[in-house]
Amino acid sequence: MRVEPIVPDAPPGSPEKDDGVAAFTRALDAIGTALADATRAEDAFAYGRGTLEAAVYERAQADVTLSVATATAQRIAQAVGSVLNMQV
Repeated sequence: MRVEPIVPDAPPGSPEKDDGVAAFTRALDAIGTALADATRAEDAFAYGRGTLEAAVYERAQADVTLSVATATAQRIAQAVGSVLNMQV
């Protein structure tokens, strides 16, 4: 019997890929930053130091970021569920 080694489908010399934990941490940091920026802009408007336009823009940006993150998490959960329910 002859056993062939498994060769990954990566080109030689390609940079190391980020692990999933670091990417997930960066995504959560980005969401937290967007929400903090929105809160800061709203507080600035409430105290008379900022504009309504800036507060609305920052809140809309945070809402879109949160919506994209939620949709992505739902798709990932659905994909993982599909893979786990496969019969082998």
